[in-house]
Amino acid sequence: MARSENHAQSDAWYAPLSVDLILKVLNVTLLHPFISWLIPLCLRARTVKWEAPPMLAAFAWATIVTLAWVAAAVNRRIAYGLPREVDLDDEVIVVTGGAGGMGLLLAEVYGMRGASVAVLDVKEMENGEARGVTYYKCDVGDKEELAKVAHEIEKDLGTPTILVNNAAVVVGKSLLNMSMDEVDRSLRTNLLAPFYCIKTFLPGMIRSERGGTIVNVSSVIGHLGAAQLSDYAAAKAGITALHKSLSAELRTAHPDIRTVLVTPGQLTTPLFYGVQTPSSFVAPVVEPVDVVREVVAAIDGGQGAMLGMPLYARWVDWYNVLPASVQVLARWLAGVDKGMVAFRGREGMVADKHVGI
Repeated sequence: MARSENHAQSDAWYAPLSVDLILKVLNVTLLHPFISWLIPLCLRARTVKWEAPPMLAAFAWATIVTLAWVAAAVNRRIAYGLPREVDLDDEVIVVTGGAGGMGLLLAEVYGMRGASVAVLDVKEMENGEARGVTYYKCDVGDKEELAKVAHEIEKDLGTPTILVNNAAVVVGKSLLNMSMDEVDRSLRTNLLAPFYCIKTFLPGMIRSERGGTIVNVSSVIGHLGAAQLSDYAAAKAGITALHKSLSAELRTAHPDIRTVLVTPGQLTTPLFYGVQTPSSFVAPVVEPVDVVREVVAAIDGGQGAMLGMPLYARWVDWYNVLPASVQVLARWLAGVDKGMVAFRGREGMVADKHVGI
């Protein structure tokens, strides 16, 4: 019955409507400088006088929007510096956890565009060998295995210049119900593996005259925490802290290395199969293709960035500014700590397919 009700809601005409969709429309209309400056021109075409209140209001709005765009551009330049030059023919991209989901999509995009892509995963690739993509079976949480595969990549493809730390696992149990082995496996994959990968591939980027880009995939759960996600939340909070510290170190010592932090909300990937979304309007489920589009834009532009999707992910830091009682109330209203009740994960998704659900 619950599945039928959820299916009916997803088929409703208002299902795609969300805060993010509204903002996306506004960004290409009323909040875009070009469109904003067309408004006073249209008013003038209707013979509205220059000193008329509607004309003055239109000019004021266009000026505010333009200044906001200029301020955003200045902010990016100060925060991330000048972009590095990117030539996909010369780039070697390493994607951890790239056998499926968002990692596979990112690997295929760059493989089809001419870059040399190495996918590191313990699972076989879902679509077999994709064009321009080389698969290496590797547990990125194993230092010795990672070093061995890194040597193979150097020999087969060249020195990696772009690293995407995407590999992740979700146990989905309360802390008391997790075994010690599950805790170790989760933290090794979600937290230690990015450290190992950066330590392994960063020296080659520094030696390269082209510089490089490091992409770290975190999560809003790293800021909020959630019931049945203590291990995952701790690891993702660590990834965010790692990224900020690494960016500070590279900013002065190696300014030709760019860093990108990705902080998505719930994704429509097998990793979180069965998780219930508290509010599809305020907190819509994020499609991997939308995240990949933003990551590709940052990498192609040779820019550093902090990417948050959906909208609330970009403002989640403000949650910790709220009084403790308001935080508890907000969690209750949003249903954050009930989302994992129906969690099935990748294994549950496969099982459902086998029984025809």
